[in-house]
Amino acid sequence: MTTTAHPLIARARQLAAELLAPNAEGVDQEGVPPSHVEEIKRSGLLGLNAPKEYGGADASAPVARRVAEILAAACCSTWFVQTQHHTPVTTLAKSKGAVRERLLGPLARGELMSGVAYAHLRSYPRTPVRVVRDRKGWRFDGSVPWYTGWGLNDVMLLAGWTDTGEALFAFTEAREQRGLRASGPMRLAALTAARTVSLELDGLWLPDEATVLRIPHEEWLAADRARTMNASPAAFGIAEAALGLLDEDIAGPLRARLDEVRCRAYTLADRSAPDEHAEERLALRIQAFEVMQETTTAAVVAGGGRALTLTNKAQRLAREGMFLLVQGQTAESRRAHLGVLAGNAR
Repeated sequence: MTTTAHPLIARARQLAAELLAPNAEGVDQEGVPPSHVEEIKRSGLLGLNAPKEYGGADASAPVARRVAEILAAACCSTWFVQTQHHTPVTTLAKSKGAVRERLLGPLARGELMSGVAYAHLRSYPRTPVRVVRDRKGWRFDGSVPWYTGWGLNDVMLLAGWTDTGEALFAFTEAREQRGLRASGPMRLAALTAARTVSLELDGLWLPDEATVLRIPHEEWLAADRARTMNASPAAFGIAEAALGLLDEDIAGPLRARLDEVRCRAYTLADRSAPDEHAEERLALRIQAFEVMQETTTAAVVAGGGRALTLTNKAQRLAREGMFLLVQGQTAESRRAHLGVLAGNAR
């Protein structure tokens, strides 16, 4: 089966055309509705990376990237809510134990949707969330600065640092409970619709059976670094959507640049081990952002004053692109991107 013929790509296109894109401006202002989440669950897309024996599709990397591009192009807020789900699924698929058997099937089949609360691990050696042994389980204390999909997710994958320098990941229900309190929804310049909150943890206790992963800090940070070196498919999706707002004489050269960067980025990602070609992969990640910004800027310029109205697609794409500049950002990727920007200014 070719990538383009994969049924999940067809489902993503149908969902984008019939639901996500026609309602994207309204969602941007009012929030991702539960009905969008229910359609995502029914579509089978939540099982994209899940093992087939648990009801998933075990799709290839090219299929997963194309689905991400399609969804992000149609409604970046909805894409961002559902993309959180795939890390918990792949984490469970690599694990053993009770929590895998309890949750992997429902998550793979779209019966449940998961969020993630682990980006704060990137601030190590700071430990915003601390985990200590308590009875036959673990006690979580501290603050999660960002949690997306509050009120939409069923469960969350929560992480913190133990006193021995391990990252510990465990599942809990995505709701207020003893030891877990959510802030009000954050007002952001982009993707406020994704329902992002902060979480306060004050003695949240989770049993051993909820634990899915314990990993030394240097090992987790190295794996996270490798993941965040690659270009974001969502950036290419946003760029494609912006190109659709331009006349072909303007869109043509930008599309050629988009296709060239995307081809190089995906080829390198597929042919490299996680720790190989880091500098080149990071450079292509930055080039993808540059193409995205060029196309969204062109869409705003082409739209003139009407592009600034909140019902206009061009300004929404430009703001969503701004969000992607910092989504999944590490200290290393920030330094590299700033270095390129400073060099371009000289």
